Amino acid sequence: MPQASISRRRAILLAGGASLLARPSLAQQGRYPDRPIRMLVPWTPGGATDIQMRSVCDQASRRLGQTVVVENRPGASGTLGALYMAKEARPDGYTLGQMPNGVFRMPAMVDRPQWDPTRDFSWIIRLVGYMGGVVVRPDAPWHSMQDLVAYARANPGKLSYGTPGANTTDVQMTRFARLAGIEWVAVPFRGAAPNLQALLSGDIHFSAETSAWADMALEGRVRPLGVWMSERAARFPNVPTFREAGFDVLGESTYGIAGPRSMDPAVVRVLHDAFREALYDPAHLATIARFDMPVRYLNTEDYATAAMMQNEEEKRTVRELGLRAS
Repeated sequence: MPQASISRRRAILLAGGASLLARPSLAQQGRYPDRPIRMLVPWTPGGATDIQMRSVCDQASRRLGQTVVVENRPGASGTLGALYMAKEARPDGYTLGQMPNGVFRMPAMVDRPQWDPTRDFSWIIRLVGYMGGVVVRPDAPWHSMQDLVAYARANPGKLSYGTPGANTTDVQMTRFARLAGIEWVAVPFRGAAPNLQALLSGDIHFSAETSAWADMALEGRVRPLGVWMSERAARFPNVPTFREAGFDVLGESTYGIAGPRSMDPAVVRVLHDAFREALYDPAHLATIARFDMPVRYLNTEDYATAAMMQNEEEKRTVRELGLRAS
């Protein structure tokens, strides 16, 4: 092909690309969202995260004028939503996901990560943090973390405990065990609901779980022994923190919402603003109060920065504890 023809063709292609770049986005045209949005929640229905996310999505739907539909994708330590967004979802603002710690931890645990937290997501807004700790059945012989540790020392490897997934709350309990010089066995479930059900049925000795047990504790169906927070939970003032019990373990964690990488900044802004209003809506605040979940809001820029810092922190945790995906 003559050089002049190539140059003309290149100029046409460049002009076409420029016109596409100059074209207003859906958000800028006021047409986003124009259909329902999927929110991937990588846990079973009924747990604290699921209930909180359904509440905030309901309130965000009212602001967006479109339904935000929660889709549960439990398994793989809460990372199936992130995997889908990294590999399959389009960055059009219609597929979003709740982003737990496992999103950062899992890539550091495998030789060939399936996503990179620093490149594969558009961080939109950070929402809340978890309250959590150790609970036993009301008829259990342990009434404090010191009781539990004393039994574990006398019976190494005989205590089993449930977690909502592999490499979730067992990270706190692994740290705890190392500090206390004890051995116990983690049993991962696919979310809070099956974890707590296994406790009630006697299949495990205790649950290391986020605040999904709060209502059950108030009803007397489980007995909390300790929380891994920096301070006692408001509704459980008589339950000490791990640190108060003599074990320097802090397990506070936060989460928010992200989408696939390369999302339109205008769309991200629309979503951020809607979910920020939803976060502080009285109905949503009442929901998280049920689980003693603190608001941990960060805007888009600050959340992206925090995500990068958390990614490095999880790498250090994996190295220190020798965690590997099984």
